[in-house]
Amino acid sequence: MKTIVITSIFPPTQAVHSFSNKKDYSLVVVGDKKSPNDWHLDGVHYLGIEKQAQNQFKLVQRLPYNHYCRKMIGYLFAIKEGASTIIDTDDDNYPKAAWAFPDFEGSFDLISGVDGYINVYSLFTGHKIWPRGLPLNAIALQDDLEALIQKQFCNVGIWQGLADGDPDVDAIYRLTNNTPCFFQERSPVVLDRGVISPFNSQNTAFCKELFPLLYLPTSVSFRFTDILRGFVAQPIMWSHDYLLGFTEATVVQERNNHDLMEDFRLEIPMYDSCESLVPIVSQVVRKDASISDNLLAAYAELIRCEIVASSEMQILDAWLDDLAKISSSVS
Repeated sequence: MKTIVITSIFPPTQAVHSFSNKKDYSLVVVGDKKSPNDWHLDGVHYLGIEKQAQNQFKLVQRLPYNHYCRKMIGYLFAIKEGASTIIDTDDDNYPKAAWAFPDFEGSFDLISGVDGYINVYSLFTGHKIWPRGLPLNAIALQDDLEALIQKQFCNVGIWQGLADGDPDVDAIYRLTNNTPCFFQERSPVVLDRGVISPFNSQNTAFCKELFPLLYLPTSVSFRFTDILRGFVAQPIMWSHDYLLGFTEATVVQERNNHDLMEDFRLEIPMYDSCESLVPIVSQVVRKDASISDNLLAAYAELIRCEIVASSEMQILDAWLDDLAKISSSVS
Protein backbone atom coordinates (compact mmCIF):
# COMPACT_ATOMS: atom_id res chain seq x y z
CA MET A 1 0.00 0.00 0.00
CA LYS A 2 1.27 3.45 -0.94
CA THR A 3 0.41 6.13 1.61
CA ILE A 4 0.46 9.90 1.20
CA VAL A 5 1.10 11.90 4.39
CA ILE A 6 0.22 15.58 4.72
CA THR A 7 0.10 17.92 7.69
CA SER A 8 -2.34 20.82 7.65
CA ILE A 9 -3.76 23.58 9.83
CA PHE A 10 -6.38 24.52 7.20
CA PRO A 11 -9.74 23.04 6.19
CA PRO A 12 -9.34 20.49 3.37
CA THR A 13 -7.71 22.32 0.48
CA GLN A 14 -8.33 21.50 -3.15
CA ALA A 15 -4.91 19.88 -3.22
CA VAL A 16 -5.94 17.56 -0.37
CA HIS A 17 -9.15 16.76 -2.24
CA SER A 18 -7.07 15.88 -5.31
CA PHE A 19 -4.78 13.54 -3.40
CA SER A 20 -7.76 11.90 -1.70
CA ASN A 21 -9.06 10.90 -5.14
CA LYS A 22 -5.87 9.10 -6.16
CA LYS A 23 -6.63 5.44 -6.78
CA ASP A 24 -4.42 2.86 -5.08
CA TYR A 25 -3.21 5.39 -2.51
CA SER A 26 -4.16 5.93 1.11
CA LEU A 27 -4.14 9.49 2.45
CA VAL A 28 -3.25 10.46 6.03
CA VAL A 29 -3.64 14.08 7.17
CA VAL A 30 -2.08 15.15 10.47
CA GLY A 31 -3.63 18.06 12.32
CA ASP A 32 -2.30 20.32 15.05
CA LYS A 33 -3.77 22.70 17.63
CA LYS A 34 -4.37 25.32 14.93
CA SER A 35 -6.34 22.89 12.73
CA PRO A 36 -10.15 23.22 12.53
CA ASN A 37 -11.92 21.06 15.11
CA ASP A 38 -14.41 19.83 12.51
CA TRP A 39 -11.83 18.79 9.90
CA HIS A 40 -13.25 15.97 7.79
CA LEU A 41 -12.93 14.56 4.30
CA ASP A 42 -14.42 11.26 3.21
CA GLY A 43 -11.87 8.54 2.65
CA VAL A 44 -9.08 10.34 4.51
CA HIS A 45 -7.45 9.19 7.75
CA TYR A 46 -7.46 12.45 9.70
CA LEU A 47 -5.34 12.49 12.86
CA GLY A 48 -6.44 15.39 15.02
CA ILE A 49 -4.86 15.99 18.42
CA GLU A 50 -7.21 13.59 20.23
CA LYS A 51 -6.83 10.87 17.60
CA GLN A 52 -3.05 11.20 17.78
CA ALA A 53 -3.09 10.42 21.49
CA GLN A 54 -5.25 7.34 20.93
CA ASN A 55 -2.49 5.69 18.87
CA GLN A 56 -0.34 5.42 22.01
CA PHE A 57 2.90 6.17 20.24
CA LYS A 58 5.64 7.33 22.60
CA LEU A 59 6.43 10.05 20.11
CA VAL A 60 3.05 11.76 20.57
CA GLN A 61 3.88 12.96 24.07
CA ARG A 62 7.40 14.07 23.14
CA LEU A 63 6.67 16.24 20.10
CA PRO A 64 6.05 19.98 20.37
CA TYR A 65 2.68 21.32 19.21
CA ASN A 66 2.35 23.72 16.29
CA HIS A 67 5.47 22.31 14.68
CA TYR A 68 5.89 20.62 11.31
CA CYS A 69 7.55 17.63 12.97
CA ARG A 70 4.15 16.35 14.19
CA LYS A 71 3.90 14.97 10.67
CA MET A 72 5.90 12.02 12.05
CA ILE A 73 2.77 10.78 13.80
CA GLY A 74 1.29 10.35 10.35
CA TYR A 75 4.31 8.35 9.24
CA LEU A 76 3.95 6.02 12.22
CA PHE A 77 0.23 5.59 11.56
CA ALA A 78 0.93 4.79 7.90
CA ILE A 79 3.60 2.24 8.82
CA LYS A 80 1.31 0.62 11.38
CA GLU A 81 -1.38 0.34 8.68
CA GLY A 82 1.04 -1.50 6.38
CA ALA A 83 2.45 1.17 4.08
CA SER A 84 5.00 -0.11 1.56
CA THR A 85 5.86 3.40 0.33
CA ILE A 86 5.36 6.71 2.13
CA ILE A 87 4.92 9.86 0.07
CA ASP A 88 5.51 13.23 1.70
CA THR A 89 3.68 16.26 0.38
CA ASP A 90 1.86 19.39 1.55
CA ASP A 91 -1.63 20.84 1.37
CA ASP A 92 -0.60 23.48 -1.19
CA ASN A 93 0.85 21.05 -3.75
CA TYR A 94 -1.61 20.20 -6.52
CA PRO A 95 -0.88 16.88 -8.23
CA LYS A 96 -0.80 16.85 -12.01
CA ALA A 97 -2.86 14.28 -13.91
CA ALA A 98 0.23 12.10 -14.42
CA TRP A 99 1.45 12.43 -10.81
CA ALA A 100 3.44 9.31 -9.89
CA PHE A 101 6.94 8.18 -8.95
CA PRO A 102 9.28 5.85 -10.84
CA ASP A 103 10.07 2.37 -9.58
CA PHE A 104 12.74 2.26 -6.89
CA GLU A 105 14.89 -0.05 -9.02
CA GLY A 106 15.68 0.37 -12.69
CA SER A 107 17.91 1.87 -15.34
CA PHE A 108 18.16 5.65 -14.89
CA ASP A 109 20.33 8.64 -15.78
CA LEU A 110 23.05 8.58 -13.12
CA ILE A 111 25.25 11.56 -12.23
CA SER A 112 28.68 10.35 -11.14
CA GLY A 113 32.29 11.49 -11.29
CA VAL A 114 31.81 14.54 -9.10
CA ASP A 115 31.96 14.93 -5.33
CA GLY A 116 30.08 17.52 -3.35
CA TYR A 117 27.03 19.70 -3.79
CA ILE A 118 25.26 20.22 -7.11
CA ASN A 119 22.31 22.35 -8.16
CA VAL A 120 20.05 19.61 -9.45
CA TYR A 121 17.46 22.16 -10.61
CA SER A 122 19.86 23.16 -13.39
CA LEU A 123 19.18 19.82 -15.09
CA PHE A 124 15.50 20.68 -15.37
CA THR A 125 15.61 24.39 -16.26
CA GLY A 126 17.86 27.17 -17.53
CA HIS A 127 16.21 29.51 -15.03
CA LYS A 128 18.55 30.79 -12.30
CA ILE A 129 16.98 28.97 -9.39
CA TRP A 130 18.20 26.61 -6.67
CA PRO A 131 16.67 24.30 -4.04
CA ARG A 132 16.28 25.41 -0.44
CA GLY A 133 19.30 24.21 1.50
CA LEU A 134 21.87 24.36 -1.29
CA PRO A 135 24.97 25.98 0.24
CA LEU A 136 25.03 29.58 -0.90
CA ASN A 137 28.56 29.28 -2.31
CA ALA A 138 27.31 26.49 -4.61
CA ILE A 139 24.62 28.60 -6.29
CA ALA A 140 27.02 30.11 -8.83
CA LEU A 141 28.68 26.80 -9.79
CA GLN A 142 28.52 26.16 -13.52
CA ASP A 143 29.10 22.40 -13.66
CA ASP A 144 28.11 20.71 -16.91
CA LEU A 145 26.00 18.09 -15.19
CA GLU A 146 24.67 16.63 -18.44
CA ALA A 147 28.22 15.59 -19.36
CA LEU A 148 28.40 13.55 -16.14
CA ILE A 149 25.31 11.45 -16.86
CA GLN A 150 25.40 7.80 -17.87
CA LYS A 151 22.54 5.33 -17.99
CA GLN A 152 22.99 2.72 -15.25
CA PHE A 153 20.98 0.34 -13.11
CA CYS A 154 20.22 2.10 -9.81
CA ASN A 155 18.76 1.15 -6.45
CA VAL A 156 16.88 4.31 -5.47
CA GLY A 157 15.69 4.67 -1.89
CA ILE A 158 14.15 8.15 -2.08
CA TRP A 159 12.58 9.99 -5.01
CA GLN A 160 12.19 13.76 -4.93
CA GLY A 161 9.64 15.08 -7.39
CA LEU A 162 9.95 18.73 -8.38
CA ALA A 163 7.15 21.30 -8.17
CA ASP A 164 6.11 23.81 -10.82
CA GLY A 165 4.89 27.34 -10.17
CA ASP A 166 6.35 28.26 -6.78
CA PRO A 167 8.85 25.43 -6.17
CA ASP A 168 10.73 24.76 -2.97
CA VAL A 169 13.31 27.54 -2.83
CA ASP A 170 14.72 29.68 -0.05
CA ALA A 171 13.71 33.14 1.09
CA ILE A 172 16.76 34.66 -0.62
CA TYR A 173 15.38 33.61 -4.00
CA ARG A 174 11.89 34.83 -3.16
CA LEU A 175 13.11 38.16 -1.81
CA THR A 176 15.44 38.87 -4.75
CA ASN A 177 13.63 37.33 -7.73
CA ASN A 178 10.55 35.24 -7.03
CA THR A 179 9.86 34.58 -10.70
CA PRO A 180 7.59 31.52 -11.11
CA CYS A 181 9.42 28.50 -12.50
CA PHE A 182 8.03 25.75 -14.71
CA PHE A 183 10.53 22.94 -15.11
CA GLN A 184 11.22 21.13 -18.36
CA GLU A 185 10.15 17.55 -18.91
CA ARG A 186 13.02 15.12 -18.76
CA SER A 187 13.82 11.59 -17.63
CA PRO A 188 14.54 10.99 -13.93
CA VAL A 189 18.02 11.69 -12.61
CA VAL A 190 19.79 9.73 -9.86
CA LEU A 191 22.76 10.99 -7.81
CA ASP A 192 25.66 8.63 -7.22
CA ARG A 193 27.41 8.32 -3.86
CA GLY A 194 29.15 11.54 -2.94
CA VAL A 195 26.95 13.68 -5.19
CA ILE A 196 24.94 15.81 -2.76
CA SER A 197 21.74 17.78 -3.14
CA PRO A 198 19.17 19.04 -0.66
CA PHE A 199 15.80 17.37 -0.84
CA ASN A 200 12.62 18.31 0.96
CA SER A 201 9.25 16.98 2.07
CA GLN A 202 7.18 18.59 -0.69
CA ASN A 203 6.76 15.72 -3.17
CA THR A 204 8.94 12.90 -1.96
CA ALA A 205 8.66 9.09 -1.88
CA PHE A 206 10.49 6.84 0.62
CA CYS A 207 10.91 3.09 0.15
CA LYS A 208 9.99 0.86 3.08
CA GLU A 209 13.57 -0.03 3.99
CA LEU A 210 14.38 3.63 4.63
CA PHE A 211 11.36 4.52 6.77
CA PRO A 212 13.59 5.27 9.84
CA LEU A 213 15.10 8.14 7.80
CA LEU A 214 11.73 9.91 7.74
CA TYR A 215 12.65 11.32 11.16
CA LEU A 216 12.17 15.12 11.25
CA PRO A 217 14.44 16.84 13.81
CA THR A 218 12.43 18.88 16.28
CA SER A 219 14.97 21.33 17.69
CA VAL A 220 15.40 23.28 14.45
CA SER A 221 12.92 25.48 12.59
CA PHE A 222 10.34 24.21 10.11
CA ARG A 223 12.41 25.85 7.34
CA PHE A 224 15.36 23.64 8.27
CA THR A 225 13.89 20.39 9.57
CA ASP A 226 13.25 18.52 6.30
CA ILE A 227 16.50 19.82 4.76
CA LEU A 228 18.48 18.59 7.76
CA ARG A 229 16.66 15.26 7.49
CA GLY A 230 17.78 15.00 3.87
CA PHE A 231 21.43 15.73 4.57
CA VAL A 232 21.46 13.19 7.41
CA ALA A 233 19.79 10.61 5.19
CA GLN A 234 22.19 10.68 2.26
CA PRO A 235 25.36 9.20 3.86
CA ILE A 236 23.22 6.59 5.61
CA MET A 237 21.50 5.69 2.33
CA TRP A 238 24.85 5.29 0.59
CA SER A 239 26.11 2.96 3.33
CA HIS A 240 23.14 0.68 2.65
CA ASP A 241 23.46 0.87 -1.17
CA TYR A 242 20.55 3.24 -1.82
CA LEU A 243 20.65 6.41 -3.92
CA LEU A 244 18.65 9.63 -4.17
CA GLY A 245 16.69 10.41 -7.34
CA PHE A 246 14.88 13.43 -8.80
CA THR A 247 11.95 13.51 -11.20
CA GLU A 248 10.42 16.24 -13.34
CA ALA A 249 7.71 18.38 -11.75
CA THR A 250 4.60 16.33 -11.01
CA VAL A 251 2.87 18.87 -8.76
CA VAL A 252 2.10 22.57 -8.99
CA GLN A 253 2.64 24.49 -5.78
CA GLU A 254 0.35 27.39 -4.97
CA ARG A 255 2.13 28.39 -1.82
CA ASN A 256 0.30 29.33 1.35
CA ASN A 257 1.06 32.87 2.56
CA HIS A 258 4.45 33.31 4.27
CA ASP A 259 6.31 36.19 5.87
CA LEU A 260 9.45 36.05 3.70
CA MET A 261 11.65 37.93 6.14
CA GLU A 262 10.63 35.53 8.88
CA ASP A 263 11.41 32.63 6.54
CA PHE A 264 14.83 34.20 5.95
CA ARG A 265 15.53 34.46 9.68
CA LEU A 266 14.50 30.84 10.18
CA GLU A 267 16.79 29.72 7.35
CA ILE A 268 19.94 31.39 8.68
CA PRO A 269 20.89 28.42 10.96
CA MET A 270 20.39 26.13 7.95
CA TYR A 271 22.90 28.10 5.90
CA ASP A 272 25.31 28.33 8.83
CA SER A 273 25.66 24.55 8.87
CA CYS A 274 24.37 22.99 5.63
CA GLU A 275 27.76 22.71 3.93
CA SER A 276 29.19 20.73 6.85
CA LEU A 277 26.27 18.37 7.50
CA VAL A 278 27.08 15.54 5.10
CA PRO A 279 30.78 15.43 6.14
CA ILE A 280 29.77 15.41 9.81
CA VAL A 281 27.35 12.53 9.34
CA SER A 282 29.64 10.62 6.98
CA GLN A 283 32.39 10.34 9.57
CA VAL A 284 30.19 8.36 12.00
CA VAL A 285 28.19 6.20 9.56
CA ARG A 286 29.25 2.54 9.45
CA LYS A 287 28.41 0.13 6.67
CA ASP A 288 28.01 -2.75 9.15
CA ALA A 289 25.53 -0.82 11.33
CA SER A 290 21.75 -0.78 10.92
CA ILE A 291 19.98 2.25 9.51
CA SER A 292 18.58 3.01 12.98
CA ASP A 293 22.00 2.74 14.65
CA ASN A 294 23.54 4.98 12.02
CA LEU A 295 20.74 7.49 12.60
CA LEU A 296 21.47 7.49 16.33
CA ALA A 297 25.18 7.97 15.69
CA ALA A 298 24.47 10.82 13.28
CA TYR A 299 22.34 12.76 15.77
CA ALA A 300 24.77 12.15 18.61
CA GLU A 301 27.42 13.82 16.44
CA LEU A 302 25.07 16.67 15.45
CA ILE A 303 24.43 17.28 19.17
CA ARG A 304 28.17 17.30 19.84
CA CYS A 305 28.59 19.85 17.04
CA GLU A 306 25.73 21.94 18.53
CA ILE A 307 23.65 21.78 15.34
CA VAL A 308 20.68 20.24 17.17
CA ALA A 309 19.79 20.39 20.86
CA SER A 310 20.57 17.58 23.29
CA SER A 311 16.80 17.04 23.70
CA GLU A 312 16.76 15.64 20.14
CA MET A 313 18.08 12.28 21.31
CA GLN A 314 15.08 11.59 23.58
CA ILE A 315 12.67 12.25 20.73
CA LEU A 316 14.70 10.20 18.28
CA ASP A 317 14.73 7.33 20.79
CA ALA A 318 10.92 7.53 21.01
CA TRP A 319 10.66 7.47 17.19
CA LEU A 320 12.87 4.41 16.91
CA ASP A 321 11.11 2.65 19.82
CA ASP A 322 7.74 3.21 18.13
CA LEU A 323 9.10 1.88 14.84
CA ALA A 324 10.48 -1.20 16.60
CA LYS A 325 7.19 -1.81 18.37
CA ILE A 326 5.26 -1.56 15.10
CA SER A 327 7.70 -3.90 13.41
CA SER A 328 7.44 -6.51 16.17
CA SER A 329 3.64 -6.38 16.18
CA VAL A 330 3.52 -6.90 12.41
CA SER A 331 5.96 -9.81 12.47
